[in-house]
Amino acid sequence: MALLIKTDIDRGNAWTEALAAAYPELTTHTWPYDGDPAAIDYALVWQPPEGELKRYPNLKAIFSVGAGIDHLASDPDLPEGVPVVRMVEPGLTAGMSEYVTLAVLSHHRFLHDYAVQRRDKLWKEIPQIAAAARQVGMLGLGVLGRDALEKLAPFGFKLAGWSRTPKSITGISCYHGEEGLREFLAGTDILVCLLPLTPATEGILCRETFDQLPRGAAVISVGRGGHLVEEDLLAALDSGRLSGATLDVFREEPLPKSHPFWDHPRIFMTPHVASMTIPESACQAVVANIHRLEAGEPLRHVVDMARGY
Repeated sequence: MALLIKTDIDRGNAWTEALAAAYPELTTHTWPYDGDPAAIDYALVWQPPEGELKRYPNLKAIFSVGAGIDHLASDPDLPEGVPVVRMVEPGLTAGMSEYVTLAVLSHHRFLHDYAVQRRDKLWKEIPQIAAAARQVGMLGLGVLGRDALEKLAPFGFKLAGWSRTPKSITGISCYHGEEGLREFLAGTDILVCLLPLTPATEGILCRETFDQLPRGAAVISVGRGGHLVEEDLLAALDSGRLSGATLDVFREEPLPKSHPFWDHPRIFMTPHVASMTIPESACQAVVANIHRLEAGEPLRHVVDMARGY
C-alpha cells in the first residue's frame, strides 16, 4: 500500500517518520510525485492543486490534513466516489480549545482595551465583569466547538451553542435553525465561529448577525475566512456595536499588507495558527482508518460532500 502526502507547511520528514513508526508496511511518497499514479492507494493532503487527485485512479480514501475540507470541496475535479475524511485527532482539538480559551479570556478581561490604553499611555481601570454574567456562544457544535466550550466551563461562563440540527449537550444551552439563531445571538456576549464553510455559512459573520448581538459584544473567528464579511466587521467595530475581534482566518491569506485589519486597534490577529495538525498524533488517526478500510470496516469521520462537513 502507498500513501501520498501533500501538506501546507514544510515539516521536513515529520509526517513520513511518524507514519513509518505507526505503520511500517505503508509506503509513503511526498508531493510532487512523479511515479506511477496507479500505485497510490491513499492521499493525505492540504490544498492540493485542482485536478491533482484525479490523477490517481486507485485512490481508496482522501484524508484532509486539517479539520476543514473546503480546500477539497472546491475542486471541481475531485474524484467521484472516493471518501473524504476530515481530520479528528487529539492534538488538533486541544490546540483549538487552547486558542479559543485564550481569546475568550482576553476579551472577558479587556486585554484589547488595555492594549489600546498602553498605546495611548493611559492608566485607567476597567470594572471587572463576573464570568457568570457573560455568555460565550459557539457557532458550530462539532468536535472542536464542543471541546472548546467544555474547556471554558470551569471558568463559570454561561455557555451556548448553535448548530444546523438539534443537539443536546449537558451544561450547554443548545439552539438550532433560523429562529434558534436569533435567540442564541441575543444572549451572546462573546461569539466564537467554528462552523464548517459551506454555501449556507458563507458570510454568516455579517452586519445582520452583529446587530443581533448585545451592544459591545466581541467576535472570535477561527473557522474559515469566508465566514466573515470584512467591511461589516470594520463598520461594527467603528460604531461601537462590537467591542473587539480576534481573527485567525481570512478571505485572502496571507493578509495583504494594505488591508485595514493590520492597523485597527480593536482587532487582534494571528496567521491561521489557532490549531495545527501534529503529525505524531494525527498519523494515528490516519493509520487507524486505513486499518479499518483494509479490514472491510467503515471509515470514521467521513465527510458528507453534499453538506460540506
